[in-house]
Order: sequence, then structure tokens, then C-alpha cells
Amino acid sequence: MRYRKLGRTGLEVSEIGMGCEGLLERPCEEIGAFVDLMEEKGVNCIDLYSPEPMFRSGLGKALRGRRDKFILQAHLCTVWKDGQYKRTRNMEEVREGFEDQLARLETDHAEIGMIHYVDSMDEWKQVLEGPVMEYAKELKRDGKIGCIGLSSHNPEVGLAAAESGLVDVLLFSVNPCYDLQPAGEDLEKLQEEASYADNLVNMDPVRQKLYETCQRLGVGITVMKAFGGGNLLSDELSLAGKALTPWQCIHYALTRPAVASVMSGARSLEELKESIAYEEASDEERDYAAAFASLPKISWKGHCMYCGHCAPCPVGIDVAAVTKFLNLARAQQEIPETVREHYGALSHTAAECIGCGACEKRCPFEVPAAENMKLAAELFGK
Repeated sequence: MRYRKLGRTGLEVSEIGMGCEGLLERPCEEIGAFVDLMEEKGVNCIDLYSPEPMFRSGLGKALRGRRDKFILQAHLCTVWKDGQYKRTRNMEEVREGFEDQLARLETDHAEIGMIHYVDSMDEWKQVLEGPVMEYAKELKRDGKIGCIGLSSHNPEVGLAAAESGLVDVLLFSVNPCYDLQPAGEDLEKLQEEASYADNLVNMDPVRQKLYETCQRLGVGITVMKAFGGGNLLSDELSLAGKALTPWQCIHYALTRPAVASVMSGARSLEELKESIAYEEASDEERDYAAAFASLPKISWKGHCMYCGHCAPCPVGIDVAAVTKFLNLARAQQEIPETVREHYGALSHTAAECIGCGACEKRCPFEVPAAENMKLAAELFGK
């Protein structure tokens, strides 16, 4: 298992994390089997969006004696009421729900306190200026959470949260279909076939800016809905018009700027094992570029996917990395110091490009890589 730094939090999370879908309505011994597999394979990050009491209590028992091996992404504002899940901003319910979560998990803290499901800018403003954010700050001061997170499907909300300076982690829906859609408050539109009726071309600019801003500011991203609720894995249901593999979806998410971990929505041990097997998959098995280039409803022409097909460069330039740093710098009025430092640490820079065009011949998306190297050399200098 490979681990990545989660932005500025100081945490190192496994590339494959665990969503809690497969743990719901399971007896303790089955939850324990999931945790056993996670411990064995090095999966150390668990998302806890569900407030279902049996799940929380069962996980608490399963974590006995090994709590320190896991990073818990606990959610604020999600409670269990009248036998079902409820999202709430009522502070009495929020406080009671979080304390119940810690008690059932048999712990006194969670590494990440995730403000749950904020998909409209009005609601973000209410959270930011109201008692929910104050409560999150209080929990952080008291050591009950290590850092503040926020979950959203709306890139405008995610961007505002990242730029606020208060949110350290963003739980965001990342997959090659959703990334083409414009920002909006209605999650259902991301999942409707009608939203993909026209030929869609390239990533929505607000989503692109979100990923690049999080990278620049040190806001770590954990990923939900990498498989689009499972639809992307089905020829019949895929919004792209063609099924992708779990490994292709995971690799796509992990090659977005700022992404540290993909929460696998595994509903069985076998599904979790399949996600974990990504770590040992070959480059060919992970590769999404050829599949994306042939999707009938989607085009990424001219857009660098950081897929690495441009390699190897005859003079050793990491063309994909240089392009990523170029895009990060372009988004700013000036070159962020961290971007300049990372660029300067490359073994070979864009200034060494000989313009042979070998990278462009291999690119499935017809990216003008040589021109990008020229622009990077002008921007960053020698």
C-alpha cells in the first residue's frame, strides 16, 4: 500500500480508503472482517458519513486494540432520527450526534471532523458564519478532531471552502463524468443521463480550478463517488456510454491534483479486495487514457490528463509533471512558491525540451506538449 500526505494536515493516508457502505447493517463479526482486511492490507483511512448506530458501535468494537492504526474521517451534522439518516444544522442535534459518534466508536477523538454535505453557496455561507463552523473550531481546539473537513459535490462550494483557510480536507466527488459538468447545487443532475446527452468536451474550468487551488493551498482531497455509485462500471448504466474498470476510475482520481485517498464504496470483502489490488496492478491495467479517448459521449481532446503516455522523453523531462506545474501556475497572478520549488526539484526542466514531438505522437488526447514545454520554460526560466 502506498501512502500520501493529506495536504497540510500532517496525516499520511493510504491511497485506497474505505467508505462505510459495506459496513452498514452488518453484525459485529462481519464489520470485524472488513477491519481485519484493512489492517492486513494497510488501508488506514475510513470515512464515517453514516450515523447508523449499529454500524458505529460495531466499528468501535472492531477497532479495539488497534484504533491507532486508522485515520477516522468522522462527520458532523449527520444524525440518526426516527430510524433513519438525517442531515442537520440544528446545533443540539449536531453536538449530540458527534458525541454519540465518539462514544460508539470508543474513542475520544477523530483525526478529521468533516462538516457534512454542503452543496449550495447559501448553505456554505450559513456554515461559515454560523455555529457549525464555531463548533468545528471548538472541537479542534479541544483535540476532539485533528483538522476540519467539508464534504461537497459542488466545486464552487469546495473552492470557497479551500480559500477560506479554515478547511483542511475536502471530501469531493471525483470521476471523469462528473468532472465535465458545470457547478451546481443539485447532485441528481450529475447522475442524470440527460446531463450527458450532448457531446461533452474537457473538464469544467471551475473543477479544474478547485483541484489546482487545493494543491496550491495544501487542502487535501479525499474522494467519494469515484465509481459514480457503481454506474461507471456498467456498460448499461455508465454515463460515459462505456464501462470503465475500478482500477481506471481509481487511477483517474489519484492523478488529480491534491487527491490523497479514494474512499472505496465496497459493499463486500471481494469488492474491497478488488480496490486494494489497484496497488499491485500494472500500468496497463490502471491506464485510463485509451479508454477515455474512445468514450462515445465524452471528449478530452487537447486536455492533459497527466496520464503519462507522453513518456519517455528522450532528454528525460517528466512532461506530465511539467504540464501540471504549468497549469497550477497559470491559475495564479504569480507563481506560487511551492509550485516553483517543486518545478525546480525536477531532474530535467522544460528548458531542455528539444521539440522532437515524440511526446505528442504518443498522447491519446492530442495535447500540444511541445508548446506547453515552451510556455513552461518561459514562465519558470532556466
